[in-house]
Order: sequence, then C-alpha cells, then structure tokens
Amino acid sequence: MIPRIKPNFVLPRLPIKKVIHFDEWGNPMTVQLAISSAPRHLASSVVLPWTEIANDEEDPAAGPSLHFEQDCEIYGEGEEAVSYYRVISGVVRTCRFLADGRRQIDAFHVAGDVFGIETGAVRGLTAEAVSDCRIVAYRRMPLDKSGVATVSPQLVTHLLRSLGRAQEHAVLLGRRSAVEKVAAFLLDWARQSASACTIALAMTRLDIADYLGLTIETVSRTLSQLERDGVIELPSVRQIKIRDISALSALNG
Repeated sequence: MIPRIKPNFVLPRLPIKKVIHFDEWGNPMTVQLAISSAPRHLASSVVLPWTEIANDEEDPAAGPSLHFEQDCEIYGEGEEAVSYYRVISGVVRTCRFLADGRRQIDAFHVAGDVFGIETGAVRGLTAEAVSDCRIVAYRRMPLDKSGVATVSPQLVTHLLRSLGRAQEHAVLLGRRSAVEKVAAFLLDWARQSASACTIALAMTRLDIADYLGLTIETVSRTLSQLERDGVIELPSVRQIKIRDISALSALNG
C-alpha cells in the first residue's frame, strides 16, 4: 500500500463577496466574485472557476508549499476536488487504477506544470509523487449562477497545454507500435532535459510502460534493441543517452 501524506493545512472558507488581487506567475490579475442571494442548492452545484487559496508570507500569489516523498499519494480518485496544484520541483504522475488492478498513467507533470483541475466536483484521477517533490496548492472556489470571475490567462495557457498533451497521448496509445511509442517518449523527455542528448528519468520502466500502454518487458526489450542499433546508450537504469537523434526521430514517424 502506498503511504499517504495528508497536507497539514485547512483550506479557508472565503467570504461571500470579495475582490482578490494576485500575481500568479508574474503578471498582476484580478478575480472578481459577485455572489447573489441564490438558493443554497444552486450555489453548491456550481464549482467553477478555479482561483488561488489564501496567501502565504513568502509568495502572495500562492498557498502552502507541500512536500511529498517518492511514491506518496497527493490525492485519490473519487475524493472531493477542493484545490489544484503547481509543481515547484520533482515529478508528479496522474493515473487511474482499473478494476483488474492495472494502472494507466495519464500524464507526468514537471516543475511549472499545473495539475488537479477537474471538470466536476470529485477527482477523476489519482496523483502521486514520482520522485520527492514540492508543490503549491490553490483553492477551488464555488460560485452560484450569478458568479463572475476573470480567470488568469496563465491558467488558461496551462489548460490548453494539458489538452494538447492529452490529445498527443491518445494518438500515441492508439496508433503507434511499441518502438514508435518508446521513441516518442524519449524525444519528448529529451526536449525537457537540460541536455538534449542525455535524459535523466525520474520514473521507473514500469511507470513508462503504464504511460505507454505497454508491458515492462516490452519497454525493456525495446530500449535494449535501440541500444544494439546504436540509437541510444543506457549507462544506467534512469539515464539514457541519445546517440543518433535523427534515427530516433525517424522511428517516431
């Protein structure tokens, strides 16, 4: 059973009517809330938009900074979605556990990425720390039907980026062979690495397999074949050196 760390903070109850000024990622923005006297059952049924939680002293735009050790659960599928998160350091995976015990990883989130934004009132996925990570929490604020809000353009950018990644992942899962999937994965992480020729992976090969919809044996065989073909080099389990970026790109299709 994966150990779980409960955040040691309580999300505050916000006033009914308030104007919040914040600078989410460097640009000043304003969220204006105008709550009417709508019946309670209407107010509780509306869960958008998303806005920041109470400020802390270090960063007036952010909520508490939380630390999670490797493989600890951040939140679970089916829980109430009262906040979303931004990764400060480390890597986070969002996934779903199927009825037969299998796991499908939806995405990996690195520093700067936002995760945990839901379209409904409960979590559709589980979030876990791939490595030791530090994240910042932001609060989801319920509004009634007369609620008005200006959503940060940075947040919209993150939502669109997540949508694009989801579309690419769907194509990767449904239309590619094993070698194409692995090549696409390596190229994606090479673009995010400090050196395009050396990839330092936080995740295990089982994580990679569950993300690509493959078995761990297939991932290991494919990496070994790419090494024999001179496309990559495997100095260690978590480090991959790309020796022929053109050949790897060709395999990506």
